[in-house]
Amino acid sequence: MFGRRLAILAGLLIAFAGHPSVAQDAAVPKRAIRVAVEGAYPPFNFIDANNELQGFEVDLLKSLCEAMKATCELVPHAWDGILKGLLNREYDAVMSSLEITERRQKRIAFSDPYYRIPAVFIGSKETAPGEVTPAAMAGKKIGTIERTDHETYLKTFYKDSEIVLFAKAEEANLDLLVGRIDAVFADELLLSKFLESREGACCHILGDVPAEPAYKREAYGIGLRKDDEALREQFNRAIAQVKADGTYDRIRAKYFSFDIK
Repeated sequence: MFGRRLAILAGLLIAFAGHPSVAQDAAVPKRAIRVAVEGAYPPFNFIDANNELQGFEVDLLKSLCEAMKATCELVPHAWDGILKGLLNREYDAVMSSLEITERRQKRIAFSDPYYRIPAVFIGSKETAPGEVTPAAMAGKKIGTIERTDHETYLKTFYKDSEIVLFAKAEEANLDLLVGRIDAVFADELLLSKFLESREGACCHILGDVPAEPAYKREAYGIGLRKDDEALREQFNRAIAQVKADGTYDRIRAKYFSFDIK
């Protein structure tokens, strides 16, 4: 009788152990994915009055973690040394407006881009929006920031325009305001801030970069170690999911009035 009871008890234990709820309770909790964020580049990432990380990237990261059904821990980290910390395994990823460049790709891996900054031409409201192709802008003075991709693009394709270089976007915008140049070409994020200001009431967007010749927009991705291919694939699937289901656009609309996909 005693031996029979032991056999029944052993059978019950095996049955309960195989039950989904019991197995789940017994499972070891998943390790949190630790993601470094600078917290000093609004509106992409910043620290609020309550000393908490906020911004477009923070909100997007939370949605990516939900899509992955993963627990994520945000790790504030100064920009200096942020890649070194990744390589030293202080955290698992960096999501802090990290531009995808050839130089960085030699050190780390990147997810698919989760945002890009488009470039636009702005000009006086006395000039109607329209074509901004090289032919349409021939003979015009176009201001841009020196030592940037925008300068390279203009000098490569807008050979019949006069390209005027500036150290800062603010200087180019001032010359546009007083009529020394006909247009400014730069990234839409910088120029949208000017257009939203009191001084920027003078001007508006003349047009987006023409499809031909195409402008290669700066792309930003999540930085990972090269040996974390599985995690990279997880992030890529999550990025595709939030873009497809509308989550991405809802978050983007909180911070930007233009598309950055």
